[in-house]
Amino acid sequence: MQKIIKKRPLAEYFLISSAVILFALLLVLPLLTVIAQGFAKGFSFFWEAISEDDTLSALKLTLLAVSIAVPLNVVFGIAAAWVVTKYQFRGRQLLLTLIDLPFSISPIVAGLIYVLLFGAQSWLYPHLQAVDFQIIYAIPGIILATLFISVPFVAREIIPVMEAQGVAEEEAATVLGANGWQIFCYVTLPNIKWALLHGVVLCTARALGEFGAVSVVSGHIRGVTNTLPLQIEILYNEYNAAAAFSVAILLLCLSLILLFLRQWTEHKLVRELA
Repeated sequence: MQKIIKKRPLAEYFLISSAVILFALLLVLPLLTVIAQGFAKGFSFFWEAISEDDTLSALKLTLLAVSIAVPLNVVFGIAAAWVVTKYQFRGRQLLLTLIDLPFSISPIVAGLIYVLLFGAQSWLYPHLQAVDFQIIYAIPGIILATLFISVPFVAREIIPVMEAQGVAEEEAATVLGANGWQIFCYVTLPNIKWALLHGVVLCTARALGEFGAVSVVSGHIRGVTNTLPLQIEILYNEYNAAAAFSVAILLLCLSLILLFLRQWTEHKLVRELA
């Protein structure tokens, strides 16, 4: 027993040191490289790169896709979590499987699915053309792709919390005469608020950085259907590495903001469940 106790601190130091080294090599060093390359030609070049028209258009489209996809996923996530945790019904496990489906499907495959559904070779395409509505290689396709890949996060964050809380409080509110909307606003929502915010942050982060599915459905039209990740790829492929890293810094700043929000909501959630 004494030998085990003596060896334990050394093992702890080794594991901690290994984790710190891996963290530095895999995360910190690449981030520092991005920042160094982005500012390699000075702040004036950096500002010119991120304020260029195509970059601003990509930023606006990215924020537009996120601002539409995230609220829709919040509505779906709450509705799905409510149904799964409050009711027992045939097909419940199938619904849970469908919620997790975007986790198991490659984003590129998801993008190809939308191309097959709404592209020029699909049976829906003539009907879409008849009403002059384009989905593939247009903004609606980007929003659909973003919506699909980020759909599980809100539901998966609040389902465990709602399952742990049970239905006793909702049943008590029903006995006291509360209607469904009152039960949700005054009983359910306060109990899941931190899990919901945590899910919103994760959903936003996933939608913000999506590349694969959006790349397939966007058509890479500069200034029209390029999001920030696609704009970075185009600049890098044009051998304009400094501009690509400058735009990457812009995306990195947005990601860091979401990271801090995630840590804050996760801390609040842990304290609430403790």
